[in-house]
Amino acid sequence: MILIPVIDLMHGQVVRAVRGNRQSYRPIESTLCRGSVPVDVASVLCDHCASPLLYIADLDALLGRVTQVSVLQDLLRALPATEIWLDAGFASAEAARRLRDALGADGARVVPVFASESLDSRAELQRCFADAAHPAGRDGVLSLDRRDGQRLDAAGCWDAPELWPARVIVMTLERVGSDAGPDLDTLADVRRKSPGVFAIGAGGIRDAADLDRAAQAGAGAWLVASALHDGRLARVSG
Repeated sequence: MILIPVIDLMHGQVVRAVRGNRQSYRPIESTLCRGSVPVDVASVLCDHCASPLLYIADLDALLGRVTQVSVLQDLLRALPATEIWLDAGFASAEAARRLRDALGADGARVVPVFASESLDSRAELQRCFADAAHPAGRDGVLSLDRRDGQRLDAAGCWDAPELWPARVIVMTLERVGSDAGPDLDTLADVRRKSPGVFAIGAGGIRDAADLDRAAQAGAGAWLVASALHDGRLARVSG
């Protein structure tokens, strides 16, 4: 099981995500570090997990505000050996390409996360992962998003497994920061639709036992934040 640490960015700070209610998020309080400065929090999380990957949700962009380009550039400079998976509300492969260009040379280390809640259309889903003219999409990750049993999916991503890329995130937003345990039923449903996909879970991990259960259910990786900040997952030896 690969543990992928997560930071949620809002107004230049790391905030604590709880059940997908983004307007109510507050600056992070962590047992691992002081304060909510993105570089500090990201560095300690990657070190704690011995992770070459970091998942970033730019909540300003997801809420329709300006993308936090300068914060992302600071993180890329501070973590030169880290691959960044970025959800910035991309509606299209072209939007991801423009942001990677704006980030400069370090933008090549950004893997776009195309979320079902954000993509414009089924055609755009296909373009993201099949169009050779859009490398920002070709190497990206798809996030299948749902909350309270409802798919967040105007583009119809959930029902088009033939268009899914090799890596798919199963994002159950009401489980994020909830201490409710991982949503293994939805993970299993995604794996039934596309048995060969590398499935990455998101939300609900409370402790190492949950990670073991998720691995047994077929998850190859899991996005984690709250259990790390609360000291419920031990440091991973490098």
